[in-house]
Amino acid sequence: MTSFLSETRRVNANLMIVDGWMRLTTVDNLKEEIQNDNYDKILVAGIRSTNLDFYKLAMNGFLIFYPQFQELLDKDIKEHSIEIVTRSKMGGIYKCHFYFYINDSIAGEFYSEAFENVSYLKWEGSLKDIDSMMVQFTNDMYDNYGDRDLFIKEIRIDSTIVISYQHNTVTDFGQIGGLDRIVNDYDSHPQIIRNKIYSFGIDTAIVTAITLEHKRFNRTLSTALAVRRWIENSGHAIEGINVVSMGIHSKRTWRTYRSVLNKSIDIGYISLPDYRDSDSKARKVLRTITESIDYLYYCIILIPYGLNLL
Repeated sequence: MTSFLSETRRVNANLMIVDGWMRLTTVDNLKEEIQNDNYDKILVAGIRSTNLDFYKLAMNGFLIFYPQFQELLDKDIKEHSIEIVTRSKMGGIYKCHFYFYINDSIAGEFYSEAFENVSYLKWEGSLKDIDSMMVQFTNDMYDNYGDRDLFIKEIRIDSTIVISYQHNTVTDFGQIGGLDRIVNDYDSHPQIIRNKIYSFGIDTAIVTAITLEHKRFNRTLSTALAVRRWIENSGHAIEGINVVSMGIHSKRTWRTYRSVLNKSIDIGYISLPDYRDSDSKARKVLRTITESIDYLYYCIILIPYGLNLL
């Protein structure tokens, strides 16, 4: 059943539709596909996330803050209090470790537990001399007990200056140097994926993010309907579509788009590797059973009877 739900069947296509909820490390698998094929439009579509208060560093790397208000900063050398607001996906022995840099120098070393943490340090100098501040996540891991991710919200200076990660940061994965860099100017998860695809070096005009307001139920169908509206309004000439999702969710995603979009359009699907494939056998069986039930619900009930309700 797993292979049925997660197989890949490409078609000749000029439009790619990407599920907007996937991890950035999963989207990396699309780089060669996008660079080598003749897609003239890529849509990243999904539901607005409710947990964007924090930036998710899902792998080792740097979140680099660039203050945007240098003219407001003092010029005097004095002692400043700096707070870094973070949390870890897991706690205890699975807590996250990170270094904090001011410009290119390590200013502190911290651990983050599985709740909102405020890491505190004193720094002496003039704020106008700060070009950047960086959080370096160093101990990413994944095993049967979970996935260690670091979440970063903001930096506070002297309890009066607050620098949010949104629209003030870039991410460097792995080593610092800008070779795999994403600018964090977004307001939704589909926009995060869009920015990741930008980093593959393609024309940014090709990629469009479609974000729906948050929904708890029937999200795949609601997303497909939003894509249909975009296609109808854009006038884009479509020769074929490849729909991209992850793992066992891929077949339901494809079936939904095939039911919602114009029946004359050839629609294929690409299943990207699921980072949870290293889960225990019991957890993988449970996920497969749950997805199989969802697939049948979409095929038998929701798509035939629910289209007019959304």
